[in-house]
Amino acid sequence: MAEVVRNIQVKLNIPESRHSDVDQTFKEFRQAAQHVADHGWNDNPDYLIKAKNKLHKATYTEVRKTTNIQSSLVQSARNLAANALSNCKDLLDDDKNTSKPEFRGSVIVYNGRTITYNNGHVTLATVGDRVKAEYVLPHEDKGTPFEEYWHEDEWEKKEATLHERDGEYYLHVAVEKIVDPVSTDEQTENGVVLGVDLNVDGYLAVTSTGSFLGNADELNHKRGEYERRRGHLQQTGTRSAHLTIQSIGDRFSGWSRHRLHDVSNGIVREAVENGCTHIAFERLTWIWTRISNALKFQQWAFREIQRQVEYKAEEHGIEVETVAPQYTSQRCSHGECGFTHEDNRDGDEFECLDCGKELHADYNAAQNVAWRLVQNWLKSGSGRATSQLALKSGTVNANGDFNVFAV
Repeated sequence: MAEVVRNIQVKLNIPESRHSDVDQTFKEFRQAAQHVADHGWNDNPDYLIKAKNKLHKATYTEVRKTTNIQSSLVQSARNLAANALSNCKDLLDDDKNTSKPEFRGSVIVYNGRTITYNNGHVTLATVGDRVKAEYVLPHEDKGTPFEEYWHEDEWEKKEATLHERDGEYYLHVAVEKIVDPVSTDEQTENGVVLGVDLNVDGYLAVTSTGSFLGNADELNHKRGEYERRRGHLQQTGTRSAHLTIQSIGDRFSGWSRHRLHDVSNGIVREAVENGCTHIAFERLTWIWTRISNALKFQQWAFREIQRQVEYKAEEHGIEVETVAPQYTSQRCSHGECGFTHEDNRDGDEFECLDCGKELHADYNAAQNVAWRLVQNWLKSGSGRATSQLALKSGTVNANGDFNVFAV
């Protein structure tokens, strides 16, 4: 059996009368973590202390004396500091510069002893009595993590971290599901790849199986509307305008993620239905050089699609990899042709100047993305001799032979 873990952010409605208790808990939790970090820190990695048991023995009594947080929160603060110190030691061992961990933000780490999940609300340990806080859930959760994980009994709510931003409180909850390990038959070991081409206009994503997903133009149009309205409100400068900016920003963010979830769900669905073991994307660092005028929002959208696909594919035992995208839009993907020329592509149309094959340009690029991963396997000698690309109505193996799916 294997554990699959996801993280969901949910807004909390904490009674105003209890804000002082929660804010004081933030302060003392931060104080506890800093005390542990101060004790364990040394810029010589040979003397830096990262072991939790050693840090516990050296700091627990003092922290308990100087704070009002209960023992389980003291241990959580110690673990937070120990993890930070461990990361510092790794950097120092690699001769990289780093400094002593400093805890300045508002965060509290909760475990099973300090948090209790209920229908509609959660209770949290504080320096005073436990606080009851209601969940603020979206009105429409279709296609969001709340639909997929929060309301499903098979996902168990585990540890959480509480954060405060601009007077609002947010709980980041880890949810866990136990799944059967993925079998490793011959097909899995050789690999079937679904290629994905991402775009800043037209369709957001196109797969090597000929699935056209999402509307990049709609996403960009909505973003433009939001930016124009935000700019107008910023010029107004009133408190009411500031609150409106936050409100429309939250709505746009929720709308955008909903659309991207639709796309990532479609990609994973294509991979599952076509028996794929891998999903291949273009490496984002290369995409930025190819589309240097891409907005930061578009870059975020690409990263978000890949992130969502990675955690959703994991549930099905499907791995996600990236490849360098050079010439994927110019190369002919038909059979063994492979002719590459910039004039092969004209907007959404692709016509090979050598073999004459015509097809949608993004569909051609998605096939080439998948092909690039197969070629990487062959060059690396990974033993995937019969690796295949998932195409519309079938697969093609590394030597170009096409196999039709049985219906």
